[in-house]
Amino acid sequence: MDKKWWHNSVVYQVYPRSFCDTNGDGIGDIPGIISKLDYLQNLGIEIIWLSPVYQSPMDDNGYDISDYQAIAPEFGTMEDMDKLIAEARKRNIQIVMDLVVNHTSDEHPWFVEARKSKDNIYRDFYIWRKPKEDGSEPSQLGSAFGGSAWQYDEITGEYYFHLFSKKQPDLNWENKKVRKAVYKMMNWWLDKGIGGFRMDVIELIGKVIDEGIMSNGPKLHDYLKEMHQETLASRDVLTVGETWGVTPEIAKKYSNPEEKELSMVFQFEHITLCWDAKHGKWKPRPFDFVSLKKIFNKWQTELEGKGWNSLFWNNHDLPRAVSKYGNTQQYRVESAKMLATALHMMQGTPYIYQGEEIGMTNVRFESINQYQDIETLNFYKEKIAEGFTHEEMMNALWENSRDNARTPMHWDATENGGFSKGKPWLGMNPNYDSINVKAAIEDKNSIFYHYKKLIELRKSMPVITYGDFKLLLKEHPQIFAYMRTYEDERILVATNFSKDKAKFMLNEAVEVEDFRVLLSNYDKAYALVSELELEPYEAVVFGI
Repeated sequence: MDKKWWHNSVVYQVYPRSFCDTNGDGIGDIPGIISKLDYLQNLGIEIIWLSPVYQSPMDDNGYDISDYQAIAPEFGTMEDMDKLIAEARKRNIQIVMDLVVNHTSDEHPWFVEARKSKDNIYRDFYIWRKPKEDGSEPSQLGSAFGGSAWQYDEITGEYYFHLFSKKQPDLNWENKKVRKAVYKMMNWWLDKGIGGFRMDVIELIGKVIDEGIMSNGPKLHDYLKEMHQETLASRDVLTVGETWGVTPEIAKKYSNPEEKELSMVFQFEHITLCWDAKHGKWKPRPFDFVSLKKIFNKWQTELEGKGWNSLFWNNHDLPRAVSKYGNTQQYRVESAKMLATALHMMQGTPYIYQGEEIGMTNVRFESINQYQDIETLNFYKEKIAEGFTHEEMMNALWENSRDNARTPMHWDATENGGFSKGKPWLGMNPNYDSINVKAAIEDKNSIFYHYKKLIELRKSMPVITYGDFKLLLKEHPQIFAYMRTYEDERILVATNFSKDKAKFMLNEAVEVEDFRVLLSNYDKAYALVSELELEPYEAVVFGI
């Protein structure tokens, strides 16, 4: 596989609304991101994935776009955006934009025109169907945010399709004019000097409504190949697709360089492991650790040499990893470092979500009225109507609401965590007085410096980027351990995912006469590698 610049880079996701507010309106902005570039450079990241800053009515926090080539006023101006791209590049940081082209806002000029009449030239930019004879929805297809995926439009007497909010009508990718307009917009941004795109729910653009096919439709990969040819082929950029329904076989189609589609995809099998078959994340299942290891092993081994992995625990749609898989009561620092080690030493491009590097935690808002997320609010109503109790839903929100990741960033212990001098758009997590960037920078044993070391190791050791992966102790109920081998380099990673001590013995295949400790989250001496007792949430990386 040809080596790419993004193979050993680490991505940092910025959720602009919650990152840093410079004008006191309680909403993070682009000048706020610029003001923190030195901090991100210090961490060692080389790519920022920027959640949407485009013009939007903000029904879904910017994932409902009304103008792809304008900046939302609450975030700043296009001049601010140009400055961010330039200032980031000075620090060897690329800006990857969020590409949201499965749908637009209902306030986008295309849709404003499309709903005027059935023969409008933009009508076929979207998906319309006549009502059934009784006037009801064309089908039983549901929205990912709850309720029907069809919305009646009184102007023309037809329904339009929306897989998400009713203010997010889906684009009709079968229309070549839609595709050409999207590619033109992508090239406009690429010409500005951005480093690529994270593609929101990209697997849905190939859907076939009348056959009920949503993800991975028959023309999906044709569209992506066409997109690559029209926008990406002549550029050295990073592209990552959000793909909830992907398998390793499909992931190879996306990310094998020979296929000429994307650099990599996000797969969510390790995330949905804790979801209920019927109620999804709103009825969480217990964490199955042995299954988690098997999922990681599958993706590491099956994509090796034929595709590329994205490595992540968190993003703007997911709970905080240390709250989900770690221990925020007694071992927050240890478990946050352990989770980072387990992930970053695998093959793939690691993603850090803002605040992860200081161990930010889930928030426990006491009232449903404190939540802002449209998905959270919709499903709260829907599940209560289905018979869930208020207590059951609040427990589900505390564990899995998207607002867990969206509480504003903690910069210091001053009011509002240094995020804003105004009232934050979403309530602060009250633990910002102890968990914040300033405290992390001042503590040489902090989670921040552990992430910094992980990034430095990746830069200095090709085995971390290109080594093969061998899972050890597959059935061990506490330990996730694996070997990475590349040319004459070998590392052994051993992590304890539990609050109890854990022992293990490795077989003779691991030669351990000569080893050095590359990184550990405990200050202790190691006499042997093949026979160890790990402390609660201990993580250690050996060069062997």
